[in-house]
Amino acid sequence: MESQFGLMHVWAQGDVVIRGVAIILVGMSLASWIVILIKAIDIFRFRRMARAAQGFWDSKDLESGLASLGKAQDNPFRRQVERGREATEHHRANQARLHDSLDVSEWVSRALRNGLDAFTARLQSGLAILASVGSTAPFIGLFGTVWGIYNALVAIGMSGHSTIDKVAGPVGEALIMTALGLAVAIPAVLGYNALVRGNKAILNQLHRFAHDLHAYFLTGARVNPPPSLVAMTKGH
Repeated sequence: MESQFGLMHVWAQGDVVIRGVAIILVGMSLASWIVILIKAIDIFRFRRMARAAQGFWDSKDLESGLASLGKAQDNPFRRQVERGREATEHHRANQARLHDSLDVSEWVSRALRNGLDAFTARLQSGLAILASVGSTAPFIGLFGTVWGIYNALVAIGMSGHSTIDKVAGPVGEALIMTALGLAVAIPAVLGYNALVRGNKAILNQLHRFAHDLHAYFLTGARVNPPPSLVAMTKGH
């Protein structure tokens, strides 16, 4: 005989508060999974762009280097090259006005730093949703459990039957809301941690690339990376 208790029974017998809690948790779960999937796809794309950026320094000139980075306008490595080039050309064209206030090194540094800040903000967008879901979903589920137990105990008291089967069923059913809250929170927390690690790796590569670009636009040559970094890059 099919049990009368379960998630569907909670929904069927629940009041507006229980149903509202369930809808909120389902909505939070959908939002977190959408963010995780979208940001994971972005990380994979940016990783491919970071690998392609290694070939930039093997190009014979700046234009061929830009071509090696591809034409995607959201490529952060390409955007940094364009920002550095535009900053250098702008400083040279307006040297009479800018020379006394900012030298070319500081001007290029500011342009590259603005690019890094903009890309960092893009990488971090959406992570606040995962952090919020991971921290609040268990408490929302717990609230649904407390409310369900309260209603179950009130109903049992009014019926006058307090046998173990009358108590265990409704109380156990109410605990489903806590389990649902944990089921929503755990993927959000794990996804948040994984995305933060992925973002950090990409930002480290972009920072090194921007440092080399800064040296290139000032001296015309890339700063030689340390041997440990060369070995690490070749190992990957």
